[in-house]
Amino acid sequence: MPPFERVLVANRGEIAVRIIRTLRSLGIRAIAVHSDADADAPHVRAADEAVRLGPAPAAQSYLDLDAVIGAALATGAQAIHPGYGFLSEHAAFARACADAGIVFIGPGVRALEVMGDKIAAKAHVAASGVPVVPGAGEPGMTDDELIAAAAAIGVPLLVKPSAGGGGKGMQAVRDAADLPAAIASARRLARAAFGDDTLLVERFIDEPRHIEVQVLADAHGAVVHLGERECSLQRRHQKVIEEAPSPLLDAATRERIGRAACDAARSVDYLGAGTVEFLVSAHEPDTFFFIEMNTRLQVEHPVTEQVTGIDLVAEQVRIAAGRPLGLAQQEVALTGHAIEARVYAESPARGFLPATGTVLAYQEPRGEGVRVDSGIGVGSVVTADYDPMLAKVIATGADRDEALDRLDRALADTVILGVDTGIPFLRTLVADPAVRAGTADTGLIDRLPTPEPVVPSEAVLAVLAAELAADDPVEDPVGPGAASGLWRERSGFRIGGARPRRVVFVCDDGDVREVAVGQGASDAAGASDAAGARLRWVDAGCEASGAGSTGSEASDRLIHAHADGLPFDVRVVDRLVQVGRDLAARRAPAAAAAAEPELRSPMPGTVTALFVADGDRVAAGDPVLAIEAMKMEHRLTAPLAGTVRLAVTNGEQVARDRSVARIEPDPAADQAPDERSPEWTTT
Repeated sequence: MPPFERVLVANRGEIAVRIIRTLRSLGIRAIAVHSDADADAPHVRAADEAVRLGPAPAAQSYLDLDAVIGAALATGAQAIHPGYGFLSEHAAFARACADAGIVFIGPGVRALEVMGDKIAAKAHVAASGVPVVPGAGEPGMTDDELIAAAAAIGVPLLVKPSAGGGGKGMQAVRDAADLPAAIASARRLARAAFGDDTLLVERFIDEPRHIEVQVLADAHGAVVHLGERECSLQRRHQKVIEEAPSPLLDAATRERIGRAACDAARSVDYLGAGTVEFLVSAHEPDTFFFIEMNTRLQVEHPVTEQVTGIDLVAEQVRIAAGRPLGLAQQEVALTGHAIEARVYAESPARGFLPATGTVLAYQEPRGEGVRVDSGIGVGSVVTADYDPMLAKVIATGADRDEALDRLDRALADTVILGVDTGIPFLRTLVADPAVRAGTADTGLIDRLPTPEPVVPSEAVLAVLAAELAADDPVEDPVGPGAASGLWRERSGFRIGGARPRRVVFVCDDGDVREVAVGQGASDAAGASDAAGARLRWVDAGCEASGAGSTGSEASDRLIHAHADGLPFDVRVVDRLVQVGRDLAARRAPAAAAAAEPELRSPMPGTVTALFVADGDRVAAGDPVLAIEAMKMEHRLTAPLAGTVRLAVTNGEQVARDRSVARIEPDPAADQAPDERSPEWTTT
């Protein structure tokens, strides 16, 4: 008999799809919930039933406790699986489920309350003999008290919210002078994300490795661990690539860290699946420190499933139904190696800023040892309302090298067009020597250079130009009364030889490429059969020509494409328009002198802080405002000295590239117009 008859999944995206898959395999009727933005999302289509929660903002839908409980009661759900994020670590939600007679598929309220507070969690596990990172922090501590406590610990430091997880609000501080600004930023993000701005400061360990241990605990006193995962490849404290097992730990340390994780779980009478996270010094791999416990399923849980053969969601459901664990510690065996890459909606060449848009083409990789957990499909609309993760690509091999090779091939075969993704950077990261050697620490990504835009090869552009020309409908410039049909043919015929058709591309790096197509063109396209076989593209239609364009200009066609294992965008430009732009560019220095420098939003998001008032005077580099979206806060600074003219208010939603402020140059300042860009900057 299945553990339950009907289970509601209080989440969205890839995790909801993944949970629904296991529920159906167990013979359980799966009930989805959704916001207005997700009415036709893949997780809704995968479920047996679906209930609307509310508008797109998470606070009015997925985070609405009453709406979620009401949906469960209305559909007769016996249990709720919260997935991760949203309500998964919300003690009040677990309590509300119990009050409504609904099983919460997760730990008890005590575990959620103790482990949900990083300060309390450290003190609690330390009392149980689990080693912790030196730090300080108590509820109600003021900024000055935190600064005083930090002085005793010493830099480098990590400032982090006590509530929540996922790297939200964390700030690394290497200079004591930067601590006040880091505390202020962390408080803002913590208050907005968790409704609790309690902070703690702790020692930042140089060249750390992030190791976490998966545990399972039932209501009958059994606690086992399923080995460790290495999650050291992080950007802004957000995990990017994870693997199991860790290449750092030996068998003895694996046994010790696993025992410590089980002790931490037992100390709060843990129930279900949970993850205990540790920092391990690369220089002392046999020494580890407790960071926190995530009282939920983790994003990276598939790598553990791949090497143990255990379905963690199924175990969660059985444990929640009161059934005992079906395995003992000595029965847990790790076979092979598994690596997972998170595919985010982001623009690597723009500083990994979150991206939005509509998925116009989607293709998942296939092959031996490849698994994909995805929450998107063709037509999916990616907004700034939710986490930017679109999918996870997981590869398993007999050893680590085989797993890495399979992951790279799988990423190359993943096609997502219409929304920028981090796939180009992921492939670069997988090929990095430190990653291949298994020696990467949590600071590796920060040390890498900013990714360059993906630029297609000449062969790929030749094939794309030929396909665009063939796909372009033939126009009839002289009408049906013409003397001959020859005038309506695009043969390129002219006396003395055929004239090829020319297609002008503008690549993401700003480079302009002109490709000849048709009679009289070179045989580049014909020699590019291999490139053509790998090419996939969609025409996103016309977009505005840009600043300085006139109504008489033809708009650019935006093409999203994928070739040679990488996605890229190009604009197809009218040749005459491009000539006009080239001429205008030569006059740009003179035009720039009269322009008013503007700060533009680097991403769609919410204005979370205004550091100045309208009319204030600022110096070059002074902070003006902060914008937050998808777990990221970006501070925009003044590009030159002058008077600020704000175009937004605190809490306002802004679109990408919208003008949010401008700086009226100080006429008394000696500022050459060609020495500063009038664009926004971020820190």
